[in-house]
Amino acid sequence: MPDTATLAGGLVAAVRLLDPAAAWIPAWRALGARAAVRNPFYEAGYALEARAPFGDGVRLLIVADRPPEAPGARILAAWPFRRLWRRWGLPLPVLMGWTHGYGPFGAPLLDAADPGAALAGLLAAPRALGLPPRLLLPNAPATGPLADLLSACGVRRAAYWPHERGLLDVTGRSMQARATYLDHLSGKRRRKLRLARQRLEAAGPVALEILDAPAALDRALDDHVALEAAGWKGRAGTGLGERPDEVAFLRAVLADLGSEGRLRVVRLRRDGRVLASAILPITGAEAWVLKIAHDEADPEAAPGVQLVHRLTETVLAREGIDRIDRIDSCAPPDFALGSTFWTERRPIAHLLVEAGRDPLFPLARTLERARERVARARLTSRSGRSA
Repeated sequence: MPDTATLAGGLVAAVRLLDPAAAWIPAWRALGARAAVRNPFYEAGYALEARAPFGDGVRLLIVADRPPEAPGARILAAWPFRRLWRRWGLPLPVLMGWTHGYGPFGAPLLDAADPGAALAGLLAAPRALGLPPRLLLPNAPATGPLADLLSACGVRRAAYWPHERGLLDVTGRSMQARATYLDHLSGKRRRKLRLARQRLEAAGPVALEILDAPAALDRALDDHVALEAAGWKGRAGTGLGERPDEVAFLRAVLADLGSEGRLRVVRLRRDGRVLASAILPITGAEAWVLKIAHDEADPEAAPGVQLVHRLTETVLAREGIDRIDRIDSCAPPDFALGSTFWTERRPIAHLLVEAGRDPLFPLARTLERARERVARARLTSRSGRSA
C-alpha cells in the first residue's frame, strides 16, 4: 500500500503516522484554524497529545497541494482514522474516524477556502492509496455544512444512532434577545434553581471563576481531578486519579491550547473549595464541554446544574467570557444537563460514506444497520435488567 499518491487535478493524498516531529505539523495546525467545520478534537495540538493514551493504530489521511513534507505544502483535508478489518464479522474492511472518550465530534477538517474540493479529495484518497473505499464518521454533524457538502458530492451515505445534543447558540442575537433567552424555563424549574442556589450558598457566597492563564489552568486540573476523586467515580476506582495517562493527556492539552488562549476552566468556588468544574476547549466563538465534575456531598444543591446555569447567564450577558456565542454540550444521548438550559440542538449521527465507487457499499450499509439493531436490543435488555 503506498503512503502517497497523486489525485486528479494535481492534489496529493497521503497517509501518515501521528508524528509530532513531522514537517507538516504546522500545516495541519493551520488547517484546523481555517476549517469549514471546526473540530478541536481533530486539530493537531489536541490529536497529538491524545495519541499516547488513545491513538494506537491511528493514522492521518491527508489531502494537500503537494507532498505534505514539501516546503510550503498546504493541507486541504485531514482526517484521523483506524482501519477496521472485521467490524461486521466479515472480511469487509472500513476506515473509521478516530473516536475516544475525549473526542466527541467526528467532522473531518476541510479547508474553508474550497471545502467541496477538499472533501472530494478526501473521498478520492482511499482508493488512490489502496485503502477500503468506505468511511465511517462517528459522532458527525448530521445536518449543516458537512451534510450539504456530502450531498453536493453525490456520494451514497447512511446515518446510524441519530440523536440531538444540547447546544447554546446566540450568534447574532441582540442583547434584548439574550436577556430573554432563559424565559423558557418553567416556574417550577426556576424555583428549584433558586432553592438549590440558596442551599449552596448557605455556607458562604459562591463565585463563578473563568480561568484562562496557563499556570492557573494547570492548577485547576489538579482541583478537577481531586473533585472527581471525591465522588462516586473515585469510590468505584474509575476516576481520573486512577488513570494517570489521561491526566497527563489533559495536562498537555491544557498547556497547548492554553498557550493559544483557546481553553477555559469554568468553576464554582466557595472559600477556596471547588464545587463544580468544567473544561472547555475553544474554537473561534464556540466552546466545547470536554469534561465536567461536581461536588456530590449535597445532591440537592446541584452544583453541576448551577455551574451550567451560571455559565449560560455569563455568556448571555457577555461578561467575562464575551467572545463565546456557542457552547456544544458534547453530551451523549438522553443526557439532559445542557438541554435543560439550551434550546438549540445539534443533530449527530454515525455516518457511513462511500468513498469512490464501491459495489460493496450496499452490503456494508445493511451490515451496519444490523449491527445497530443488535446493539440497541442489547442496550434495551441491559436497561431492563438494571431497572
